[in-house]
Amino acid sequence: MHQVAQPGVLLNQFLVCGLGSLGQHCVVALKQFEVSVIAIDKKPPEDWEIPHVENLLDTLVIGDCRQISVLQQTKIQQCRAAIIVTNNEQVNAETALAVRKLNPKTRLVVSSSQKNLNQLLSQHLGNFVAFEPTELPALAFALAALGTETLALFHLEGQWLQVVKRTISPTDRWFNNCLLHELNNHKRQILYYTSNATSSFKAFHEWDLDTRLLPGDTIVYIKPVKTTSTDSKKLVRNTWYNPRHFLTRLKHFNWFTIKRQFLTFLRKSDENGFKQVGIICAVIVSFLLILGTVLYRLSYPKIGLIDAFLTSTMLLLGGFGDLFGGFNFTLPVPFWLRLISLGMTITGTVLVGILYSFLTERLLAARFHLNKRRPPVPQKDHVVVVGLGRTGVGIAEILQEFNQPIVGFSINTDFDTTILPEMPLITGSLKKSLSKANLQTAKSVVVVTDDEMLNLEVSLMAYDANPESNLVLRSTGLSLSDNLTELLPNAQVLCVNAVVAEAFAGAAFGEKIMNLFRIEHKTILVTEYQIEAGDTLNGLLLSEVTYGYGVIPILYQKETEIPKLMPSEDISLVVGDRMVVLATSDGLQRIEQGAAIASKTWQVHITKALTEEAEFEGANVIVRISGCSLNTARTVMKNLPETLHFPLYKHQAQRLIIELAKAQVKAHLLRTNHP
Repeated sequence: MHQVAQPGVLLNQFLVCGLGSLGQHCVVALKQFEVSVIAIDKKPPEDWEIPHVENLLDTLVIGDCRQISVLQQTKIQQCRAAIIVTNNEQVNAETALAVRKLNPKTRLVVSSSQKNLNQLLSQHLGNFVAFEPTELPALAFALAALGTETLALFHLEGQWLQVVKRTISPTDRWFNNCLLHELNNHKRQILYYTSNATSSFKAFHEWDLDTRLLPGDTIVYIKPVKTTSTDSKKLVRNTWYNPRHFLTRLKHFNWFTIKRQFLTFLRKSDENGFKQVGIICAVIVSFLLILGTVLYRLSYPKIGLIDAFLTSTMLLLGGFGDLFGGFNFTLPVPFWLRLISLGMTITGTVLVGILYSFLTERLLAARFHLNKRRPPVPQKDHVVVVGLGRTGVGIAEILQEFNQPIVGFSINTDFDTTILPEMPLITGSLKKSLSKANLQTAKSVVVVTDDEMLNLEVSLMAYDANPESNLVLRSTGLSLSDNLTELLPNAQVLCVNAVVAEAFAGAAFGEKIMNLFRIEHKTILVTEYQIEAGDTLNGLLLSEVTYGYGVIPILYQKETEIPKLMPSEDISLVVGDRMVVLATSDGLQRIEQGAAIASKTWQVHITKALTEEAEFEGANVIVRISGCSLNTARTVMKNLPETLHFPLYKHQAQRLIIELAKAQVKAHLLRTNHP
């Protein structure tokens, strides 16, 4: 899979069908990967939305992209992917069929909102993916609303990962207290570091592990994010059905844990109100049933245990009159027992009434979709989402998952009230109702209606109300985006077509491209690899993949095992393993060609082991990090001082020195010119 391509196969040639606004942005997005781009359109656009975009095209073919003869002019047999984004979905589908007829291997990326048709085409055509452009930008807008520190958010194995840019201030807890290697761990991976504000990102690992953070330094790192997703709650619930987890819980099930869980349950009265009432009623009913059964059994041994239980049940269901009015006891019923029976009937009647009222409420809510009252509008540090179409609802869902206080505003008074019931909602006239959203204290205002003039109007109102807020607005045209940026310099104006084009371009590279984002104008691809027989990555340590090809592994999965986020660099790859890496386009090309970016030009000179145990443990550390044989490591440790004549990458060598120091072994770096 990651081997040198055969001669004559142009894997870096891409076709774009349709040069409307989205098509032009797709050309720009593809060119960021330094690939060859060919385009088809019925006629040359009279007004190019993006200046000089025609100069980015290697070839422009004029004609109907559905016709075989037109597609053949593009040398479709050598195209790695075809991005089909005309303004007509029927044309898009017909073009996909024609392309597949000419080339069974070309990847098809199509703009279409027909979900059922898309699924059928994917099954029959293969290597096919379709996107609904209106649903794609939600994550980009949510990302902008969260603030400037967050550069990217994406899902991986059900877990949100966040890419954060952080500038160290004098009050920062990391200031003058942390070395970079201390921040690089299984919960966080550093992607970029600079002490110079004017420098730009070029490649990963351009920093030393022993660098100490100072005020003004900037780091970019990736980390998992805890959200309100129900997946973890489902996982907790499902462990009760797993025998192993159930037995583990049972071992720790004692009076102390019961008491702690009961007190916790009582404290959460708002969340568990219905459950609390139900549990209290059940406890009282059970107690009265047992009490009545015991008393009648003791007072009248001849009636039997079942009859005593049924008598108690009858009393709880309001049968005091029936019991004592028509049922003849062989012996007179004592006054105290009659009094208790009357109390049971009264209590049972009350409890049954409470039960009926709750059941009625639940049935009515299920029948008529009666929703809980929406929470009030937050007072400060919230995000106002104006426009609750597909994009707006998607933005709100993502922000809620990250525990970000929000309020939705819909000009449409017929907005479906069952959508996002936990979100504060404002509807009605723009001028009269928008003031209720507390714009003056809002953290961000996101304006994503379908009317661009309305977006402009709302943006100006929000800016007048709170010039310091983070203003994010939707635009479909590049020229309007540029003009709005000049008018509102602090606003983030996102061109929808530009955002969507990045997703189309990323998908064009195949199933392996799972996501993409930008660091300092450099595109980073989230890419999946499956290790196969004859693979150039087979047998390498993750550290060799990391520093040799200039990528960052963020997930590793051994066949049949659970995936691991932020995996150890000491893992050795074998056939069947799966990994996900962050990489630039250059790094991906190097992996495909099997040509490492860097050479191993560093060695480690080991001077002293402080104890015999350190000598033994030091050899194990050398084997684990360098990948050399155990015999080599033992020989080096027995003949100190000695140089480990096993070339390493710089970060790999620095990490070896750090880990040896933990094992009480002293060592330092040596530079060698022999890779």
